[in-house]
Parts: sequence; structure tokens; C-alpha cells
Amino acid sequence: MIIKRVLNNNTVISVNSMGVEVLLMGKGVAFGKKRNQAVDMELVEKTFLLRDKDTLSKFTELLIDVPMEHILVAEKIINFGKIKLGKNLNETIYVNLTDHIHSSVERYQEGIILKNPLRWDIERFYPDEYSVGEKAIEIVRNELGIAFEIDEAAFIAIHFVNAEQDKTFQLAYEVTEITKQIENIVKKEYRTEFDESSLDYYRFITHLKFFAQRLLVGEHYEDDDVELLATLQSKYHLEYLCAMQIGDFVKAEFDYELSSTELLYLTAHIRRVTKNL
Repeated sequence: MIIKRVLNNNTVISVNSMGVEVLLMGKGVAFGKKRNQAVDMELVEKTFLLRDKDTLSKFTELLIDVPMEHILVAEKIINFGKIKLGKNLNETIYVNLTDHIHSSVERYQEGIILKNPLRWDIERFYPDEYSVGEKAIEIVRNELGIAFEIDEAAFIAIHFVNAEQDKTFQLAYEVTEITKQIENIVKKEYRTEFDESSLDYYRFITHLKFFAQRLLVGEHYEDDDVELLATLQSKYHLEYLCAMQIGDFVKAEFDYELSSTELLYLTAHIRRVTKNL
């Protein structure tokens, strides 16, 4: 393979047989090398093929300044996450997680340790992604000798949530906060805690997360369940009133008007999660 651009002593951009740009990384792979010279493939330790040009450009900028050890640790975490989650991940995670790992290591070396106020909620609402975050802490400790606090597991988890949904970091945090606030409305109304291991609770929280996503981007279900909602309103009156409280909350906070379909689903989920109280 021929060098198209030298980024640093350890990284070059080349082109594969299909004409697609690839990043080649290895200690000393570009030492003393110039454009149009051949790559010594025996020195190549990692190959990155990012198909999105914008993501490739951002990742390339990152590689110029980030130590190779940090990049390889981020890749190891991403590979573990892919296997653990069994989901397609947006390529932007290579940029976002690599930058996060690098920045966090630098912060810790300077004695700056951030707390995550939503850690418990992220662990509850995204348990699989959170477990990837826990594994990431172990990988960083073993590979880089940096002992991250457990709060970092939640920060890292959110990057995987975003990569699954192709959302921004801030949006995922807002989804978590809204989910928590709506859950608290129901808890307060019924003066109870929920069995977080139950299937009904899982379905309830999953619905709230998707509802929060629709709320934040201004999407609505069609307003075509008025008659069925009237039936549920009569049959499950307390649950309906609780759903209306949620409607008042999102109207006041987000100027979002619940459709009859949204009210229907919320009433049904509140009924399921509270039926055994």
C-alpha cells in the first residue's frame, strides 16, 4: 500500500485496493516516510476503515495529537461494546469515545475528577451500555494504569447509547433526565418504588425513553385513538389521571401537547407497572 498522507510517526493514510482511504497505525510505521512511498505492512498494528468522510476527517485530526496507546484502548473498548451489545454502532463513536478517553486520562493526570449526577439513572435505564462502561474502566486501568472512578462508566455508557441511536451526547443526557422526571411523577402519585427487575418496569422505562426522544425532536404519534382512550379513561381512571399529569409536565416544560395515542400508551404502561400495588 502507498502512503497518501503522513499524520505522525505512527499513523498514515493510505488507499486500499477498492480505492477507499484507510488509516494505518503502528509504532514507527511512518518514521522517515513521505507521500507516495510504500508502507511497511509488517509494522502495521491496526487498520481503521471509516466510510463516512466527515467522521474520517475528524478521526484523522484526532490521531495527530492523541497518543497511540489511547487510540488502541478506545478501539478495544469499542470492540468489546460491539460484542456485548450486539448492535450496529455509528462510526462517530471512534471519534467521540477516543476523544473522551484521551481527555479523561489527561484530566485524571491533572487531578481533575468529574462526578456524574445521572450515574444511577444511566445504570438503571441503560444496564447493558453501563456494563460496557464498567469494562472500559477495567481496560483503562490495565492498559494505561489510570484508575477511573465509577462515574466514568456512566459517561462512557452514554457514548454507546448515542452510537446506537445516532444522537448527540447532550440529547442522550436529556432523555435520561426526562425519563427520570416522568418516572418520579408516577412514583409520587402512587407513593411507591418499582420492582426494577420486572418485565413490566422494563417495558415502562423503554417506552419513556422513546417518548422522551420523540419529545425532544418534536415528533408526535398520530391523534387517532380518541375512542379507545375514552374506554381506558373509564376503565383505568387513576392511571389516566397520572398520564394527564405527565401531559401537564411536558406541556409546561417543553410546550409538547400529548396526542390521544401518547396518552393511551402512557395510561396502559402506568397500569401495567402499578397493577400489583
